[in-house]
Amino acid sequence: QVQLVESGGGLVQAGGSLRLSCAASGRTFSSYAMGWFRQAPGKEREFVAAISWSGATTHYADSVKGRFTISRDDATNTVYLQLNSLKPEDTAVYYCAADPARGGVSSDEYGYWGQGTQVTVSS
Repeated sequence: QVQLVESGGGLVQAGGSLRLSCAASGRTFSSYAMGWFRQAPGKEREFVAAISWSGATTHYADSVKGRFTISRDDATNTVYLQLNSLKPEDTAVYYCAADPARGGVSSDEYGYWGQGTQVTVSS
């Protein structure tokens, strides 16, 4: 069982940066692949980034590649998403998710979800 709590969202101007954090409970955090997804109003939830259990492999949606960076710190049971060069179209609720398997781009692969944190980018 893994419980996830996101933080770090807020209001930022276009071109700005934010760092999202996802704190996980549970002794087996280091064995989970972790992902970030987002959902904008009126749209479906979409994949943003994922990191393998070892941290050796990362994947990004094309829309955020080169701007966002996912990382993890197993010592503190935390996964991060650094958001740089933010655009108004990045506005969404951002969700952290955990997968005991390899982790991928489909939300169906993730069994544990946080409540989300709002990111709003003004133009």
